[in-house]
This record gives sequence, C-alpha cells and structure tokens, in this order.
Amino acid sequence: MDHAAGSSQDATSVPGCYRHPDRETGIRCTRCERPICPECMVNASVGFQCPECARGDSGTGHPPAAARPRTIAGGSVAADPRLLTKILVGINVAVFIAVHVRPSLLTDMVLLGAWPPAPYTPTQGVAGGEYYRLVTSMFAHQEIWHIAFNMLSLWWLGGPLEAALGRARYISVYFVSGLAGSALAYLLASPTTQTLGASGAVFGLFGATAVLMRRLNYDMRPIIALLAINLVITFGWGGISWQAHIGGLVAGVITGYGMVHAPRRHRALVQYGTCALVLVVVVVLTLIRTAQLT
Repeated sequence: MDHAAGSSQDATSVPGCYRHPDRETGIRCTRCERPICPECMVNASVGFQCPECARGDSGTGHPPAAARPRTIAGGSVAADPRLLTKILVGINVAVFIAVHVRPSLLTDMVLLGAWPPAPYTPTQGVAGGEYYRLVTSMFAHQEIWHIAFNMLSLWWLGGPLEAALGRARYISVYFVSGLAGSALAYLLASPTTQTLGASGAVFGLFGATAVLMRRLNYDMRPIIALLAINLVITFGWGGISWQAHIGGLVAGVITGYGMVHAPRRHRALVQYGTCALVLVVVVVLTLIRTAQLT
C-alpha cells in the first residue's frame, strides 16, 4: 500500500514533454526550462535545448523572453553592465560640485535628526517632517577624500555586482542599503548630528558582494580583508557614522542573500519581497525615532 502511494506521487510529479505530453521526462531546456523528451533534445554547449530555442525562435520568428541571457539572479544581461554604476557616480560627483558652488545646498541635504533640540518641538530635520533627508544624504559629500573613497569603492564593487544581478536588482540593493544606513543613523546617533555620504549604500554593496562570492564559491579572503579594513577605519577613526555603515552592511547582506538564493520558481517575488521587508523595517525604525523626538 505504501509503495503504491509512493509510485502515484512520483508519477504526478514528473512533467511531460511540452511537445509530447504523454512522455514523462526529467530533462528541461537549459534556456526556456520547458520539459523535453529525448526525441526533442538538441545538444547545446551546456545541457540540452528544445528545438525552438536551438533555432533561436519560439515558433513565431521572435526570440522567447525566457531564452534571453540571464544573470545568476535572473536579471537581463545588459549591453553596458556598468550603466547604473556610472550614473550613480555621475550623480554623486554632480552633487559634490553643486554643494561647493552653493554651500547652503549641503545644509538642506544632510541627514539631520531634529532641530532645534529638545525641549523644543523640532521644525527641521527628519523629526520635523523632512524625510527626504534619508535619501538626499546618500548623495551628499563635503570633503574631496570622502567622495573619492566612496566613488572608488562604488566603481570597484558596483560594476561587477550590477553585471551579476542585473540593473533592477542592483539598484534595489543599493537604495535599500542606503536607506537602511540612514535609518540606523537617525535612530542611534545624536539628533543634532549631521550625517552625509554614500557609505551606507557602499557598505551594502560590500555585503551583497560577499554573499555573491560565497554563492559562486569564489575565494572570500580578498573581500573579507577589504571589509575588515573598512570596519577598522569605521570604528577607529573619529567623525565616521558607524551606524550608517553597519545599517547598510546588514541590509546588503540580507537583500543580497535574497537576490542570489531565491528559488527559481518564485524568484522575483522572493527577491523584491526581501527588499520590501527591509524597507518596512526602515519605516518602522524611522517612525520610532520620530516619536521619540517629537
């Protein structure tokens, strides 16, 4: 009786060939992932493909969406895999130039918890309703060494990560990490402390890169050594917002894990759902701190 039940379960779990539904098969096309029987298999450089994918069409003369090259995270392979990284660097440099041409602009962009300080009700800062500072502070830099270090790190980490994840997933990790860094700095730092820089987002890229390298079984020593050096600088050098760095790093690890370990069947749901959950935490932390300061 037990054996019969097991056989029935196996029979229903094995799909049929998409061209010959009566033929059960455990082989799928490496491009479109449709089940194919031995008669429909076409040898490819890696595995087997269905006849349509081997011809480069889906029967209509157009390449199927599933047959397009994909990154390890399921994103589309772009002609310029560093496009968003270039744009992010360009925005940061443009803002850097703008705040030196018009210094008052920096005052409106930095992450400021509350002003004036208690016992007065804040009229400025995040607690005063200026929630946009959580985002604008991610692109604001004052010292040349600060933007130079962040942009070099962004270029070194961002390009390969953008190519590995795809544009939409990469920019999601970047912004979620940056916002998480801003939220933790807002929660834990003095409300009158002014925080600025792309470091939270960059530390998020560190975390996501480490997860990706682990997933690909790459040598982890270089990224661990570089991350350790940055953490030593974070906690050993005065005037650095360790809260933003740690918040970004943790968010980068979580979202990066969601990106590269999401199951294929519900990949996009898991990936963007992970980002959404981190954003919910960001919102909750922001609301808690605002309630404390008002």
